[in-house]
Amino acid sequence: MNAAVRVLLGDDHKIVREGLKMVLADDPALQVVAEADTGPGVLDEVHRLQGLQGLDVVLLDIALPGMDGLNVLQALRRDWPGLPVLMLSTYPEKQYAVRCIQLGASGYLNKSTDPDELMAALRRVAAGGMHVTRATAEALASLVSQGRTKTGIDMLSHREHQVYFLLIQGHTVSEIGAQLSLAPNTVSTYRARILEKTGTKNDVELALYAQSIVGRY
Repeated sequence: MNAAVRVLLGDDHKIVREGLKMVLADDPALQVVAEADTGPGVLDEVHRLQGLQGLDVVLLDIALPGMDGLNVLQALRRDWPGLPVLMLSTYPEKQYAVRCIQLGASGYLNKSTDPDELMAALRRVAAGGMHVTRATAEALASLVSQGRTKTGIDMLSHREHQVYFLLIQGHTVSEIGAQLSLAPNTVSTYRARILEKTGTKNDVELALYAQSIVGRY
C-alpha cells in the first residue's frame, strides 16, 4: 500500500482548518500532518518537517496574518523548490489563480470547490502534476492571447498587489507599512498607483471595485 500524502494546512481560521481535516479524513490516501494559522507559522512548520522529508504538499490560503500567502509561496519556492503548493482561497480564480501559478503554485482552488475535487487536486500536485480548473485555464489562455489589454488589478506589480490586498481588508497605511516593512510614504505611493490603475478615487471605491470583481466571478 502506498504511503498517504502528507499535507500541511495553512489557514488563519480554525473552523476552516477543522473542516478541511474532516474532509480529508474521508480519503485514506491523504493525511494532515501539520497546520499553521499565520504566514511565518507555515514556513516554520515546513522547516520543522524539513520540506519533502516530512511533507508532500502545502494547502495554502492567501489571507494569512504576519505574511500573506503570496509571500509565503515565494519563500517556499526559494527555500523548498520541489515542494508542491496548492492555493485554496475565497478569492476569484480569474483574478488570483494566474498570479499564484506565475509565482510557482501547482494549482489554485476556490474554497467553494467540491471536496472530491480538492482531494483529487492534492493527490495530483503531490505526485508532481498541476491542477488547473476550467476558470484558471481560461484566465491563462487570456493572458497569453495576442493583443490582450491589461486592465485593473492585472496591471498591478506584486508589491502593489500586496498593498491592494491589505487596503481592501481595511488596513491603514501605517498598518500596511508595518506588515510589509515599508515606510508609510512608500505605502501611500503604492496606494496612489493602485487607485490610478483601478480607476478609483479612494479606499471606499477601491473596496467596492474589489467586491465587483468577486461578484463577476
